[in-house]
Amino acid sequence: MYDSNNIFAKILRGEIPCKKVFENEAVLAFHDIAPAAPVHVLVVPKGAYVSFDDFSAKAPPVELHAFWEAVGKIARDLGVDKSGYRLIANHGKDAAQAVPHFHVHILGGTALGGLVAGDRLAR
Repeated sequence: MYDSNNIFAKILRGEIPCKKVFENEAVLAFHDIAPAAPVHVLVVPKGAYVSFDDFSAKAPPVELHAFWEAVGKIARDLGVDKSGYRLIANHGKDAAQAVPHFHVHILGGTALGGLVAGDRLAR
């Protein structure tokens, strides 16, 4: 169930400020307050979706397209399309999803190394 009091819902309503990178009718993107790379932007659909699973199952095709189109545009606008970037979307407790509103992290601006937690998965 979607919690309309999560931090991203509050940001979307303008109750909490953010350092906006991009906005259209379907998407808001802003800088992460605790960046893990020189470029670390969160891309959030404006609809009430808990996770990628929720978003992919319930969002209408036009909203799905608008979201992923925005992710690509934002990466290009940030200039990380040439050197490379990583997209991260966590789903649920085991993936350490911190905010129960679907979002994608765009990370770049430096060499990011191998897969996140890849060495732990190999054990």
